[in-house]
Amino acid sequence: MTSPTSLPLDVPHLDEAVAGGARLRRSVLPSGIRLITEDVPGAASASIGFFVPLGSRDETDREYGSSHFLEHLLFKGTPSRSARDVALEFERVGGDFNAATSREQTVYYARVRDRDLGMAVDVLSDMITSSLLDPAEFELERGVILEEIAMAEDDPTDVLWERFYDNFFGEHPLGRPIAGTPESIDASTRDEVWDFYRRHYRPERLVVAIAGRVDHDAVLERLERGLRAGGWDLDARGRPAPRRHDGPSAFARREAFQHIPRELEQTHLILGTPGINATDRRRVPYGLMHHVLGGGMSSRLFHEVRERRGLVYSVFSFGASHTDAGVTGVSASFLPNKAAEAIRVIRGELERIAADGVSEEELADAQGAGAGAGALALESMNARMHRLARSELVLGEYIDLDESIARMNATTTEDIRAIAAEFASGQLTAETIGPITEDAKTELEALV
Repeated sequence: MTSPTSLPLDVPHLDEAVAGGARLRRSVLPSGIRLITEDVPGAASASIGFFVPLGSRDETDREYGSSHFLEHLLFKGTPSRSARDVALEFERVGGDFNAATSREQTVYYARVRDRDLGMAVDVLSDMITSSLLDPAEFELERGVILEEIAMAEDDPTDVLWERFYDNFFGEHPLGRPIAGTPESIDASTRDEVWDFYRRHYRPERLVVAIAGRVDHDAVLERLERGLRAGGWDLDARGRPAPRRHDGPSAFARREAFQHIPRELEQTHLILGTPGINATDRRRVPYGLMHHVLGGGMSSRLFHEVRERRGLVYSVFSFGASHTDAGVTGVSASFLPNKAAEAIRVIRGELERIAADGVSEEELADAQGAGAGAGALALESMNARMHRLARSELVLGEYIDLDESIARMNATTTEDIRAIAAEFASGQLTAETIGPITEDAKTELEALV
């Protein structure tokens, strides 16, 4: 394949050869369920994920933390399997299984030998459709989640990123904490979370993505059987849930600069400005820009701030893209007496890449790194599975390695300079945690 494969919601079947001899297949069932698979030659395992486009941004005030609460509760048993049975199904065959909640989706996933893929389909189908949300288990898991929140509160890096998102996005739902707050979890009731589960876990919202050694037709048959056994009506006609609006969405920060006092050895900093949304066509030069600026040990920030001046141990640039908004910036940690100088040097590097762009040599290095990283990622069936899900849930198109490399190689230094200049002109927001000197505060206040 040398061009993207479109994934329209009204096309029931798709079957294509893609890079590396893999086979991409996709089925949209009459009920709206979507199954997308990538059969990889020579694979001896398969990674499977049941994705629901439901995250912290989708919750009302009364529901804060419900998506994450459900992620925990769906492992706690169904009418046919106890929590221990669920664990044993995977562990007796050496498989891995887990779940994750983000701001925009929840996924239940597993990695097993190809011969055990049918079992994984059965168990995950049972969990998605038939979890009991037993009241006793609900109360036990409430305590577990409160412990998880408390553990994160003890980690200054977790605290910094959570508070930065809250400050940066302000009242926009992307600023909400994924796990909720101690107050919202304490206030949750089993009946409210049950209602949340039944309203959102429905056929038209489910995407099942599988990568590895997979027989698409056999999996489709087993998936339908498992979901029907759980009580889902797959005969009712329905369209897949529309993909999220891809913006851009307006939001306003709360404050230009926030500091979180903590008794720590270092000052930790995040500097951020509005970035691009997930479907922005400039995401390739955006990624290449970040490689040059702060993507590794050869990056400008690492070389200038750490290697040349010894001001930090950790410094990197980042870009987080959501469906209707994004954030891009720099994160660093330094001793308080080095903070002001480190901030000045970071600011200088941001200004330099915006004004002068990157050299042809830096661009070629970034393109080579992107191609190599993309190829290496394909050695992981989990990475392939998540790429399939992102294609289906967010992008609306599948882009294989050949096309990804072609897009990188078509990027010019001017493309990178233009996107860097746009971000440099954006409104900066700063968040720090730990001790901070007056000189560092002055530098940040002048910057934002």
